[in-house]
Amino acid sequence: MADFNLNSTFIPALHKPAALLPIAKHRESLLYVIEEYPVTIVIGQTGSGKTTQIPQFLESAGWCSDGKLIGVTQPRRVAATTVAVRVAEEVGCEVGKEVGYSIRFEDATSSATRIKFLTDGLLIREALVDPLLTRYSAIMVDEAHERSISTDVVLGLLKKIKKRRPELRIIISSATLQAEEFLNFFTKSADEKVSDDRDGASNQTATIVSLEGRTYPIDMLYLESPAEDYVEKAVDTVFNIHSQEGPGDILVFLTGREEIDYAVQAVSERAADLDSRADSLQPLPLYAGLSTEQQLYIFDKAPEKTRKVVFSTNISEASVTIDGIVFVIDCGFVKQRAYDPKTGIEMLTATPVSKASASQRAGRAGRTKPGKCFRLYTEDSYQALPEANTPEIQRSNLAPVILQLKALGIDNVARFDFFSPPPAELMTKALELLYALGALDEYAKLTRPLGFRMAELAVEPMMAKTLLASPSFGCTSEILTIAAMTSLNANVWFHHDGERKKMETSRRKFAVEEGDHLTLLNAYQAFVTKGRKESKFCHENNLNYKAMSRAVSIRAQLKRYLERFNISVDESLAANQQQQQDAARKAEQIRRCLTSGYFAHAARMQPDGTFRNVEGGTVLHAHPTSLLFNRKADWVVFHDIMQTGDKTFIRDITKIEKGWLVEYAPEYYNLSGGRS
Repeated sequence: MADFNLNSTFIPALHKPAALLPIAKHRESLLYVIEEYPVTIVIGQTGSGKTTQIPQFLESAGWCSDGKLIGVTQPRRVAATTVAVRVAEEVGCEVGKEVGYSIRFEDATSSATRIKFLTDGLLIREALVDPLLTRYSAIMVDEAHERSISTDVVLGLLKKIKKRRPELRIIISSATLQAEEFLNFFTKSADEKVSDDRDGASNQTATIVSLEGRTYPIDMLYLESPAEDYVEKAVDTVFNIHSQEGPGDILVFLTGREEIDYAVQAVSERAADLDSRADSLQPLPLYAGLSTEQQLYIFDKAPEKTRKVVFSTNISEASVTIDGIVFVIDCGFVKQRAYDPKTGIEMLTATPVSKASASQRAGRAGRTKPGKCFRLYTEDSYQALPEANTPEIQRSNLAPVILQLKALGIDNVARFDFFSPPPAELMTKALELLYALGALDEYAKLTRPLGFRMAELAVEPMMAKTLLASPSFGCTSEILTIAAMTSLNANVWFHHDGERKKMETSRRKFAVEEGDHLTLLNAYQAFVTKGRKESKFCHENNLNYKAMSRAVSIRAQLKRYLERFNISVDESLAANQQQQQDAARKAEQIRRCLTSGYFAHAARMQPDGTFRNVEGGTVLHAHPTSLLFNRKADWVVFHDIMQTGDKTFIRDITKIEKGWLVEYAPEYYNLSGGRS
C-alpha cells in the first residue's frame, strides 16, 4: 500500500456521522453534568462515541477559551494516534493543528492545538514540568477500566490536583461497570467530605452518567474440546467463516506480534489458493510496534469482493473501534506483564483473559448488525475465568513509577493515594533497585543530579542510568544510539517469505562477537553513513528503513535531553576516526557502561547452553534472533525478556565480565544476600 500523509484528506472508511452515534442525544445533559461536578464518570459501550465526541462537545461549549487545552489520555499509543486522526477528520483539520496527539518520541501538536490525545504516561511526564497541569481546563481519562499502571497513577495525581484546582474538570470514561469504584475513589477522602459538608452539599464532587450503547445480539460459539494450537485454530476459523457465513469483516484477537505476523502470512498464503471466482481475504495486522500509517490501514474499506481480517492484540478490545466487524475470533489469552520480586525479572506472559475482557471482545461483533463471536476455548473454560484482570500496578516492576512520583515531589510513595495499593514487596524491590542504580540515597530521597535526570529521561530507569553514566566511560555517542535502537518497539531486520537465510547473512555483516548491542550500533552507523542516501542499501541489507529512520529521530530527542543536562556529545569527524583506531577498547567501555545500568539483568551460561539469572532460579534461553543464540558466553547482561510457550527468552544480549557486576553494583550484589 502506498504511504500517505496523515492530514484531512485521509478519511477512515465506514465512518459513522457524529449525529448517528448513541452519545449525540446526551450532549446537553453531559455538558450540564460536567459543568456542575468536578468529576464525571461516563460509562457506555465501546463504540458509543465517548472518546471522539466528548472532547468536541467540550471544545464547542467554550472549554478551550483562554488558550486552555482539553486532554484525553489513552492507555496505549495506538489508540492516541488513531483516535486523533479520526477526530481531526471530523473537525476538518490536519492532525497537529486544532486536534493533535503526543506519545513517547512523537509529538503532533502545535500552538493551535485545542484537543490533545496523549498516553497516560505522557501526562505524568507533563506533570513533572507543570505539577498542577495548568494548561488543561478538562482532562478525560479514557478506558480507565483497563487499569494500566500509568492510568492508576494519573487517577491518583488528578485526585491530588483537584484539591488545588477546583475549576479543573475530570472525566473518567470506562466501558465496564467499575463506575462505583471510580466514584468512591474520588469522594472517599476524609478532608474532602468535611469541606463538602461545610458547603451543605455532601459528596457533590463526582457523579455517574450512563450512556446506553446501541448493540445488536451476538451469538457465542465455543469449542467442544480445547484447541491444541489456538493460532492455527484461529486461521482455520477465518476460512470456515469465509466459506460458510454471510458478508462482514473479521476481527481476530491474538496475544502478540509474532503470532499476528505468522497468522497474517498463513492467511495470505491460503487465500492465494481460493477459487478465483470466490471473494478474497485481506489480512491486516494491528499491534503496538507498527508505524502510525500501518496502524491506520485497518480503517480503510476493503476492496470490492474482499473480506477484511484484522489480527490484533487486545488493543482492539476497547481502545480502537473498527467499523464493519461482524465476526470476532477470541483466542482466550492476553499477554500481561508479570514481575517476580524475588528474581527482579519482569516478563510478558500469555495468560487467560478475564470474563470482563472476553465480553469486551465479543461486543466488537455487534456494532453494526447481529454478529458472532467464536471463542477458541470451551464453555467450561469460560466459566473458570476470573471476573477481571489483576491491575497492572499489582504485578509490575514499580521502579519507573516510584522514580516519577519522587520527581513529582511525592516522597512518601507508600502514602500516595493509589487506586489499588501495590504489594509492599513490589515497592521494596523497586526502592532497592533505584538505590543500587544511584537514583535514591540512603534516605530514599532522589539524588541530585542523577535521580532527577533519570526521572526526566524518556526511557526506563536502567537505560536512563546507562545513558547518564556514559560520559564517564567515554561512549556517550554510542550509548545514545543503543538506547534509540532498543526503544524502537519494532524489528530492525526484515525478511520476505522464504528469505530468512538471506536476512541472517545480512545481519552477520554487522555482527560483533560480543553480542547484540554492538551489532545494533554497527547497523545504525552503516545506515546513517550509507542507508539514508542510497535507497537500495536497506533493501540489500534487510534493514527496516522506517524503523531505522525512527531510531534516528529518537536518538536526536535523547541527545537533546543530554545537552539540556550539559552533557556534550562529541560526534566530530576526528572523534569518529579516533574510535575506529581503538575499536576494541571502545567496545569494552560500551560493555562496561551497559553493565553499570543493566546489572540487575545479568545471567550466567550453564553447561547445557541455557542461562540462569544471578539467583539461579530461572532458566533463560537466548532468543533465536540474538547473535548469542547457540554461541558460547560466560556472563551476559540482557535488555529484554519474554515468555513464549514454556520457555523464557532473553533478547538484546551482550557478553560481560563477572567482576564488572560487583565493581558497578556493589550495593545490589550485597543487598540481596551476597549474590555471586
